Amino acid sequence: MCGRAFAGGEIKYLEIGISGGKIAEVKSSIRGGEKRIDVPGGVILPGFVDPHVHFRDPGMTEKEDFSSGTLAAVHGGVTCVLDMPNTIPPVSDVGALLEKKKHVSGRAYADYGLFAAVTPGCNAGMMAPLVPGFKLFMGSTTGKILLNDDAEIGAAIRDISRTGKRVSVHAEDDSMIARGPERNCRDHLRNRPVEAEINALRRLSRFKGMKMNICHNTNAESVALANDLGFTTEVTLHHLFFEPEKFSTSEYKVNPPIRSASVRDGLYKAFIGGKVSMFGSDHAPHTISDKSQDFDSAPSGIPGVETTIPIVMNMVRKNIVPLPQAVSMGSEAPAASFGMRKGRIEEGYDADLSVFDLRNVTAVDIRKLHSKAGHSPYDGWEAVFPEIVMVRGEIQIDGGEFCGDKIGKDVYGGYRD
Repeated sequence: MCGRAFAGGEIKYLEIGISGGKIAEVKSSIRGGEKRIDVPGGVILPGFVDPHVHFRDPGMTEKEDFSSGTLAAVHGGVTCVLDMPNTIPPVSDVGALLEKKKHVSGRAYADYGLFAAVTPGCNAGMMAPLVPGFKLFMGSTTGKILLNDDAEIGAAIRDISRTGKRVSVHAEDDSMIARGPERNCRDHLRNRPVEAEINALRRLSRFKGMKMNICHNTNAESVALANDLGFTTEVTLHHLFFEPEKFSTSEYKVNPPIRSASVRDGLYKAFIGGKVSMFGSDHAPHTISDKSQDFDSAPSGIPGVETTIPIVMNMVRKNIVPLPQAVSMGSEAPAASFGMRKGRIEEGYDADLSVFDLRNVTAVDIRKLHSKAGHSPYDGWEAVFPEIVMVRGEIQIDGGEFCGDKIGKDVYGGYRD
């Protein structure tokens, strides 16, 4: 692939040689090669990595499955996803993990990894080589793998730390979550106050310096505390852009909740200031009928794997976010945090590439999205979708149109007969 590319922290003309799905050469000029792909417009970027998706497969495939979820991902420039374990059944032991690997094998359009849940007595040593990391749910949400007891958390974290794997944390102190009736997002916020999130981080302070990623941060105080503890941090677009005073319907119901405008603005300032490690969509799809229930009954979750990076690239176009920050948060940091040779245009890395032409701005159209959810709070928002998406040297999107196949592989050891 030849054209203007972002590598080594700058944009310059490069020729990228690919062999066996890997980047073999990155030079100003490469001789030979069987096939040449010229990119006359746009910029070649690393493929993006989404470290936080819920593809609902198995058990809730009416909401999403691995094929529809990864198809949505590649259309958004995402070449690798890390799927969370709160499925049916939950991925809480080796048997469930191996069964899920078997179930999704051969069904993905993007590369992927499968998280395991942190549960009392989970066999971290056996699961660690097969997963990107472990997910700790300190607050109630979709699924039944809550773990909010300090003694049990401590034992599990110490076990996991010996494996070298990272723990991603849903950091809400469940003991501070109320169960009062809810009619809108203001009520949901009242039941799940920001103090529950901050207190969960305080309780994790005894693990300072360990490999932890704090998911979907909603406030600047949590970000600062996590940074002080040496943890990586993740932010979603819905926590950066929405507040319950204006966005009150079940479309915006999510855990942790969207915060007040003042709290959201503080998070946005921390994000713009480069204080957050990575983007995560927390793609949590539900059907339109699910979300159309009374607010109290409607499930929490917002889809976003297909729209996150295109909206971020529009922020790059508008000079709100520098391109190096977008690539760092969307590619480099999540890949490095979870031990993948992805996320950079460098020799030896997977040939996961995306091309974005910032002149080609369009509007998000829910009728053209590929998630089974069929809805999005970003309908009508300006976005820049990718022109080309390549997964390990194989083109999945060309000219903005899908042309690929189910070539996605488990980065952490796939199912074998």
